[in-house]
Formats: sequence, structure tokens, C-alpha cells
Amino acid sequence: MNITGNTILITGGGSGIGRALAEALHAKGNTVIIAGRRESVLDEVTQANPGMASMLLDIQDKADIAAFAGEAVTRFPALNVVIHNAGIMRPESHVDLAIAEETVATNLLGPIRLTAALLPHLKAQPRASIVTVSSGLAFVPLAATPSYSATKAAIHSWSMALRHQLKDTGVEVVEIAPPYVQTELLGPQQATDPEAMPLADFTSEVMALLEAAPADGEIIVERCKPLRFAAENGNFADVFAMVNSRH
Repeated sequence: MNITGNTILITGGGSGIGRALAEALHAKGNTVIIAGRRESVLDEVTQANPGMASMLLDIQDKADIAAFAGEAVTRFPALNVVIHNAGIMRPESHVDLAIAEETVATNLLGPIRLTAALLPHLKAQPRASIVTVSSGLAFVPLAATPSYSATKAAIHSWSMALRHQLKDTGVEVVEIAPPYVQTELLGPQQATDPEAMPLADFTSEVMALLEAAPADGEIIVERCKPLRFAAENGNFADVFAMVNSRH
């Protein structure tokens, strides 16, 4: 993926990894549009980054996604990159149907629906990228968040299949799999947890990997490799035990 000269839409761009990537890509000379449900949060980011744009989007709402996509390509006809970053992570005790359904709608159906709405436009561009954000937990699940882990495993599988389907087009599919990062995904305490990877370090490593454009389309920072390759390395049980030792 070229990391400059694009028009990039980032869902969930108001905070955490989404904001960090938005600001890093904005600094590289891309036109960046952040999307999310909280207008005040989006406004804070765009005010801090002159030239960055924002759009409201309810990623759980099928009709809103369709309307949003139409507005996005009208306002930004050069749009050629979408980064599916919006996501939620909720602890579940055994099976919590409400949490499961909300998580699937946000983390899995949201990216699928938005890609479906934008794909005809992206395929018409000279070059385009669909970037998914999965997780190290796609490969080794966290038992305390089963639906989150499951949706991220699904995103990984979906990204692989979509990449193969689009291999003869101008649209590449890139997957970013974060490890445990200092954001507020699971609450404010995560942002300062010393066991989590500092957000700035994660962002800089991701930007370097994006620029290097790995052939397999996977952006795996060093800290995530023990999770990503647990099965291949034959130590899945040990890594699973480690991931779930505090839960």
C-alpha cells in the first residue's frame, strides 16, 4: 500500500488506534476522513488536525451504512482506501446474547456492509485498498471476550478470502492485527496498562510495515507474532494459557 497520496476513510477514527492511524496518515500527505458515532469526539480530532474531515456513521445500522457510503463517494470522489477500524470489546459471562449480537453487528457485519457499499467505487479507482483491523485474539482467543475474539477470527478469514477474490483487480486487501495496545477499548485502565503496547510504538511500527507492503497482506507487529503464529509454532496451548492466565 502506498502510504501517501490517498484519500482514506477510517471508521472509528475518533479515538485509540483509529485516531493514531488517522493522524499518522494525515501527516504523510493523505486526505483523511474519520467516521464514527460521536460528533464531539470527531470534532476534537479534526480541530487538532487541520485539513482532516469527519462524517457521522452508525456502523451497526445497515441503512445508515448505505447512505453514508453514497455521501462519502459524492463528497470525496478520489476515495481509494477504507480502513475498517471501528470495533467494540465487551467482557461476557458465559453467553450474553445482547453483547454477542452488538459485537457481531459492529465488528463483522459493519465492515462487510461498508465494503459491499464501497467496492464498486473502489474497483473503479486506479489503485485502492481495503484495510481490516483484526486482532491477535483472532488467533488465540481471550475467554473473557468470546464474541470479540470470534468476530476478529472471522475478519481474518474474510480478509484472506476477499484478498484472493480481488487478486486480479486494482484493489488490495490488507489486514492489521494489533496485540494488546494502550487504548481504552476495554476501559480507561487499558490506556495505562504497562503490559499493553504503547500506542505510539504500535502506530510507528504499523506505518513502517504498511510502507514495506508485505506480500501476504498481513501487518503483524513483532509483539503480536507469538499470537499470530502460535498454531504454526506448535505452542498454541501454552500461549492460550498465558493469554487467559489473568481471567
